Amino acid sequence: MLRRLGEGTGKDGSDQDSVRMHHSMARRILKSMREDVIGGIAVAKDGDYAGELKFGYMCEFGGVMSPFTGCLLLRGLKTLAIRMREHERNALAVARYLEQHPRVKRVYYPGLPSSPGYETAKAQMSGFGGMASFDIDGTLAQSKQVVNSMKLFKLAVSLGDCESLVQHPFAMTHRGYTEEEISAAGLTPSMVRLSVGLEHQDDLIADLEQALSVMG
Repeated sequence: MLRRLGEGTGKDGSDQDSVRMHHSMARRILKSMREDVIGGIAVAKDGDYAGELKFGYMCEFGGVMSPFTGCLLLRGLKTLAIRMREHERNALAVARYLEQHPRVKRVYYPGLPSSPGYETAKAQMSGFGGMASFDIDGTLAQSKQVVNSMKLFKLAVSLGDCESLVQHPFAMTHRGYTEEEISAAGLTPSMVRLSVGLEHQDDLIADLEQALSVMG
């Protein structure tokens, strides 16, 4: 994953080129196989922030990974572009299928023209990623039933794997949140989150079809 922090604003509030980016190397960006590594990269043009990372964190926790971990990351990097193209191709096919399904209320994927952020995403990115979410037109119990009926999509809260994964945010990752916090995060009780992997898109769609059919 990638997070951009504080772009264009210095600590004193002045405008400056202070881009800060955090990359997770354990997810899709540098992932070669499942659960290979734990690691991260922090990149900054902000000298104060870079110094804070170096002296406030590296001195405490260290900043050098093992040679074996580095080898695994380099292996994953070699196939990153190919894997991302397939993740995106599959995710777009899944999103288009879900968008026309009668039991799906809404699909969240930036590669769909119906997405509120479509134009922004198209201007910023060369691809739209492998993550997609959708709201089932049904109850909380029905959405759980759909998730539990999936066979090819594996139930897990992780993301960015070569395998396709599914999770129910309301019942899993955000289970301890209040209704106000869940609403503020843009989640709904019937939302299902997908991390679309590298399987054949026909198989992915077939799994979604049979899972959604349990609602009748």
